[in-house]
This record gives sequence, C-alpha cells and structure tokens, in this order.
Amino acid sequence: MRRRELYDAAAGVAGPRLLPWTTPDGNPCYLSTDGRGYLSTLADSIEAVQLGMGEEVLEHAREVLAPGARALSATEYRWLASRLAEALTDALRVAESRGQRIPDLREEAAEHA
Repeated sequence: MRRRELYDAAAGVAGPRLLPWTTPDGNPCYLSTDGRGYLSTLADSIEAVQLGMGEEVLEHAREVLAPGARALSATEYRWLASRLAEALTDALRVAESRGQRIPDLREEAAEHA
C-alpha cells in the first residue's frame, strides 16, 4: 500500500472522493471508494500530472515576468493567463479532494468523549 492509502485505512477514511476531472458539463465527479482500486490509483496519477503541469506553467510565467525578459504579445499573455487559470483550477480541486479525505479530529474527539 502507498502512504496515502495506509493513512486513509488507519484513519478509517472512506466514502465519496472528488475526482480530478469533471463531467462534460463541468460538474464535479465523485467516486465511492475506500481509497484503493484502479480508479483511485488513476485519480492519484492524474492529480500528480496536473500538479506537475501547474509547476511547469508557473515556472514559465516566472521566466516571462522576470525583469529584463522580452515582452510577449497580447495573445501570448492571454495564452499564459489561460494556462495559469487552468492550473489553479486543477490545484484547487486536488486540494479540496485531499482536504475532504483528512479526518476531522474535533469530530473524532467528540465521538470518543
């Protein structure tokens, strides 16, 4: 088992997982899961790719915006802004998905009290 799966299993985390993709209409997709299985592994892989691509776009933006860098055309800046918005959307979805899988310690403490 991978570390995340071990943590989820130990914490008893189960239930719907927000997936790193949306429906064709842009609605969120969820997977009823215990954290194991093909689709969970696929979602983990896609999240890793999305975050890696976000890092690459951010690196490019930093180079473009660095002092002394050549100015881009309006079209090139628009392309960069669009890719940054996509990367931020993906990163926020990953953060939300992972945040939902973190157990609420206050609820657990109340249950055991």
